[in-house]
Amino acid sequence: MIRALPLFAAALLTAPAAPHGVPQHAVTGSIAGPDGGWDLASVDPAARRLFVARSGEVTTVELGAHPRVRAIGHVARGHAAIALPGGRLLATSGSEGKARIFDAATGADLAEAAVGQNPDAAIWDARLGAALVMNARGGTVSVVDPAGAVLRTIALAPGLELPALDEHGLLYINNEDANLIHVVDPATGAVRAPIALTGCEGPTGLGYDPRTRLLIAACANGKAAVVDPAAGRVIQLLDIGRGPDTVMIDSARRLAFIPCGRDGELDVIPLARGRPLAVAERVRTETGARTGALDPVTGNIYLPTARFGPPPAAGGRAPPLPGTFHILVVEAR
Repeated sequence: MIRALPLFAAALLTAPAAPHGVPQHAVTGSIAGPDGGWDLASVDPAARRLFVARSGEVTTVELGAHPRVRAIGHVARGHAAIALPGGRLLATSGSEGKARIFDAATGADLAEAAVGQNPDAAIWDARLGAALVMNARGGTVSVVDPAGAVLRTIALAPGLELPALDEHGLLYINNEDANLIHVVDPATGAVRAPIALTGCEGPTGLGYDPRTRLLIAACANGKAAVVDPAAGRVIQLLDIGRGPDTVMIDSARRLAFIPCGRDGELDVIPLARGRPLAVAERVRTETGARTGALDPVTGNIYLPTARFGPPPAAGGRAPPLPGTFHILVVEAR
């Protein structure tokens, strides 16, 4: 259930004043959940469910005044969980090289698809009627139908991160290792010329806004690259926080959101046609809140995180402390 947070947790970081008509945002509460690692999140607006891919299962939150939290399915190092038609849920199981399909309401196993090495992000392609799975280490994209059949495998290069689809059905995928965006027609498997992300190092999150027809890529070097895919180039670099892993586009409200987990901030970018983009707001969140999901119905944003212990002596990420996993709720004020 949502619990109130101290007032300081909802304070805004110093940032330029938001343009007239752009709402300000704040953390308004959090939803407690089970222990374990986490990665990408998504919202099924029709079923009013939030999904968070976890290390061993999928955390499902029934959204509403009194959110109900459940663990469903089973995965091995889950990376993404997305809704499919017919009440189904697809989760990528990274250590198994599989995409698993569950009943989103009951968690019952329905199907599994052998995809590629370390399946990571996934996206539903409504035009194609299939899920697109990014196999990060294998460097391929698997086209998977809702019954679990692999329809096509598209070869690209290792380092695949988050994808975005445009209104024409073209698929764009960040490559974290090569600092570029792959461009693919998933209906035919045709691979087009990639887009170099000049000035962007280690791109992870990616979003597409159909009204401005721009891509926004979140980069590990504290930049967001604004890309014109028609021109095939970066047209602007924005300063953002450290540790981003997702870009969320709210096309209806004309906003983009980038959670930056190392700095504990959510950067808010108004989407305007015909003028340069800028970060208008830096919302204080928490360290570790690097991924998230946008509810297009309410405009609320959900950011999984936890509190952390000291980093291991041998290096690497600090471990989350037992009993501290939670999902921050960010709302417009």
